[in-house]
Amino acid sequence: MLGTPALAADDAPTDIKVVGHPDPEGLLPDQTAPRAVSAISADFITKQAATLNAFQLVNLLPGANVSSSDPYGLSTSSSLTLRGLGQDEIGVLMEGAPQNDIGYYYAYPAQFADAENIRQISLAQGAVDIDSPTVGGAGGLLSLTLDDPKTKFGGLLDLSIGSYNERRVFARVDTGTIGSTGLRAFLSYSNNRADNWRGAGFDTRQHVDAKLLGEWGDGNRASIAVSFNDADNSIYPSPTLADWQAYGRTFNLDRHYTDGDVNYWRLYRSPFRNVYVSAPVHLKLSDRLALDSTTYLQFGYGNSPYGTQLSATGNFLGTEELTQPITLPNGADAATVLGNFTGDQFRAGNVSKLTWDTGANRLTAGLWFDTGTDRVLQTYTPIRPDGHPVDPWGYRDDAIRTADGRLLAYENERTRTVTKGFFLADSIDLTPRLTVDVGFKGVDLLHDGRNYLPGPQDRVRFDSFAALPRAAVHYRLDDRQQLFANLTTNFRAPDEYTLYNVYDGAGGVSSTGTTHLKNEYSVSEEVGYRYIGPDFSASLTGFHYHFRNRQQATVIDNGGALISTTINAGSQTSYGVDAELDYRPAKGVSIYVSGEYLHARIDSDLPVGGDFLPTKGKHAVSAPTVQLGLGGTYDDGLLFGSFALKYVGRQYATFMNDESIKGYATLDMSIGVHLGDLIDHRRTDLRLNVINATDPHVLSGVEAISTNAQDTTGRNGMTIAGSAPAYYIGSGRAVMATLSRAF
Repeated sequence: MLGTPALAADDAPTDIKVVGHPDPEGLLPDQTAPRAVSAISADFITKQAATLNAFQLVNLLPGANVSSSDPYGLSTSSSLTLRGLGQDEIGVLMEGAPQNDIGYYYAYPAQFADAENIRQISLAQGAVDIDSPTVGGAGGLLSLTLDDPKTKFGGLLDLSIGSYNERRVFARVDTGTIGSTGLRAFLSYSNNRADNWRGAGFDTRQHVDAKLLGEWGDGNRASIAVSFNDADNSIYPSPTLADWQAYGRTFNLDRHYTDGDVNYWRLYRSPFRNVYVSAPVHLKLSDRLALDSTTYLQFGYGNSPYGTQLSATGNFLGTEELTQPITLPNGADAATVLGNFTGDQFRAGNVSKLTWDTGANRLTAGLWFDTGTDRVLQTYTPIRPDGHPVDPWGYRDDAIRTADGRLLAYENERTRTVTKGFFLADSIDLTPRLTVDVGFKGVDLLHDGRNYLPGPQDRVRFDSFAALPRAAVHYRLDDRQQLFANLTTNFRAPDEYTLYNVYDGAGGVSSTGTTHLKNEYSVSEEVGYRYIGPDFSASLTGFHYHFRNRQQATVIDNGGALISTTINAGSQTSYGVDAELDYRPAKGVSIYVSGEYLHARIDSDLPVGGDFLPTKGKHAVSAPTVQLGLGGTYDDGLLFGSFALKYVGRQYATFMNDESIKGYATLDMSIGVHLGDLIDHRRTDLRLNVINATDPHVLSGVEAISTNAQDTTGRNGMTIAGSAPAYYIGSGRAVMATLSRAF
């Protein structure tokens, strides 16, 4: 946790030699980290449907609660929680570079690298590496490691077709070692399209991954990885419980446009373009001293639009009343328009560290610097008579303006976020079997923003510092058994949305921004046991968390746009057990079992208005008490297959626990044949994947929590009105066939 030299997936295999049946799934690779770590490898990934994103791929691992709105992983309407903590609490790295949104801390798995280029995905359910360039990692760390370019020239072609008119092509070319330079590279391109599995609409995704790698001397290496994503995806509407009971899966947007319709499906398509660049370097400066440094860049622009009605008169810009009418299409007094919620982001940073190995000690010292800007606009764009938006991207050039030429905006902000951190750590080998790690990390985070709308708010500024000590112990009982324990601290600064006023469109302030929301601070402990055997491996981890100023992400309806925000949920305590085992009774056969028991309770009453909701002792939201996973793989060199069964228990959607969704189970299956030996000995696989084979009609997760669903009497006697949470509808069954050919 503290002294290992890698910046990303640094849980290197041990030097333990096991004679037996190797794990064909790669679901429980050997670990020596003094913390809970689970992983999946390319051996498992290549048997799954080629479209699945990183969240869906780790669904079987302990603690991972994945809610997906579509079977192919294309929609942005999805979520991941770990041990009851949401994805804004989970750090995500790809090649050592952060993938989380700079403004709201979310990560969007549909934008990550194609599955064919991923060598491993590791999931640390609790303690995060001290050198990880992430903010808010109490929920753990998801790390993606890309495949290295091949040393020989070659390529890979995948062709897929499936349910709902799914069709995908993936092509990759490896240069091999280029002359005498020692450099090698790969470049890949994929194109994916599928109709919505429910309702009208379709999703498209074009993606490019590339990596250039150089290795020289005694372990020196440098690489640069680029990932570009261009997607145009549908937004699946999220029902309340009443909507679900009334309409079920037919709760959808309108297929055909009629004049005045704000629920037409073309008004709810989200185009996004993103570029992620990561350049990790490892230099061995001497026999004892090494430098690791990762520089990264992000660029992104996208729109999350919605349909709304706009009048020519009676409008406000912030708190300023517009005395002159605005011009609507065809000079109408009122019109249906596209409401845009656009984000234009830039992020750059570097994390570097020196590691000095004295033999008994591994001393680490490092620095992290990160800067980014987020330009958020909520504007309006005309639509054509047939309901098609004039500009689905929401660019300013086509947006509706005031009579004096200003941009008519419901929200208009720019935020600069600067993060500065340092860390010191020492890993001490007290005996050949016992290692103790200690470390300290300090992080300063600054939000500096501007609200451009007329009103009482202009500039905002939030600056905070967090001191994050940690410690860990690792003990090898013998060559196959390990014990470990750790104590870790984490923090989460309020996201940028909490800083700004929200105006109600009628000159009033519906929500007042604040710079006084305290940082969330958590202390967590883990105690674990591992066994690594020739035919059987297992891991058991007990964990405990305590939170102060628990920040709970939710979604609010901001004039028709669903906007992420955060509320202070007070104090919370969680504890439980994660377990996983892998049994390999014969060559090419593996049985994997995972499970989690989670006890998560709110420790304080929740302030609402001038009163308090009686929430003390209630279950935490989106925190199922029980999760179980069962997977299996068979591969005899000609035929192969796999299955993955996951059960997720009941999830509460309100702090008062007055609304919840039932537990449910999903099943994914695959069967295939290796054709290479029958043709020309090059890898040629034909496989059939069935996603969500049993097709249960369920709500798969909570999209937007609420404090209370029913009217509730507060501690001081006030009636606190209820509001309905919103949910993800679990995706339907999909069947997909893929032909994979290496050249």
